[in-house]
Amino acid sequence: MSSHLTTDREFLLPARRRFILATFIVAVLLEWLPWQGWALILRPDFVALTLLYWCTHKPHRVGLGIAWILGILVDVADASLFGQHALAYTVLAFGGVVLNRRVQMFSLKEQSVHVFGLLLVSYAVYALIHWQLRGYVTWAYFIGSLTSALLWAPLTLLIQRLRSPRRNPNEL
Repeated sequence: MSSHLTTDREFLLPARRRFILATFIVAVLLEWLPWQGWALILRPDFVALTLLYWCTHKPHRVGLGIAWILGILVDVADASLFGQHALAYTVLAFGGVVLNRRVQMFSLKEQSVHVFGLLLVSYAVYALIHWQLRGYVTWAYFIGSLTSALLWAPLTLLIQRLRSPRRNPNEL
């Protein structure tokens, strides 16, 4: 019962544009860290996670257009095929917006399963584009969707904590 109250209250919390923008900037900066070797294979997609969070919690603020713009920025930053991340993020945002109420009905552990499915579809878009360009895809390509799904609960708790209203220290 209390979990429904907290999710309802969290849904009603305001989300300032500056805060949403700051979370996306932090996510892009985390993507730009110099990942190498196994860390590169295990690297979660921080931008996709942040995008999915906002698409499921504030779909009227963050949607397909922002997903496309973020994807273009990540494509330029990663020097990957122009539009690859944009297409994958748009598919991910569509899933997040369409399933936002369904995802919020569950606990964070159960949400992670749904997020894993959405991220797997997004990574499948990456894989299809990679396969069309290079003619092969390895299964290690999909490990990032698992590590990203494992980070869903901590990321959600962190953003909710940062969004929670501050108490006045003079109040009892």
